Amino acid sequence: MKYSMDEKSISALSEFRLQRAKQTLHEAMDIASRGHHIAAVNRLYYACFYAVNGLLIKNKIIVRTHTGVKQMFGLHFVKTGKLDPVFGRFYSRLFNDRISGDYDDFVSFDKEMVEELIPQAEEFICQIKELIQK
Repeated sequence: MKYSMDEKSISALSEFRLQRAKQTLHEAMDIASRGHHIAAVNRLYYACFYAVNGLLIKNKIIVRTHTGVKQMFGLHFVKTGKLDPVFGRFYSRLFNDRISGDYDDFVSFDKEMVEELIPQAEEFICQIKELIQK
């Protein structure tokens, strides 16, 4: 599905989503520093989700579900070579970890895992920002 917004509105919305991604990344860092690892993984996922959503909006691709965002991201940016497949795998991992943390029983994430994910999320968002600004 395609957006029917003008270019200025598309750019503004895409930039808003990118800013929200950065803000949510900072929230994840704050939450992680307090030892709330499941919540930190949730916020890391959402930070990356907002960034990807901004990229899809910029490219006039509209989706309505988290699964749809993941699929369209993979189809239009990873499979086409616009983005290294490592970022597609990272996003899929966060997608699955967020679902597991939110819905599965007896799940826990440790400090080391979250500390490994944070710089990866930062790099992911930087790569998405570059694609948005092209």
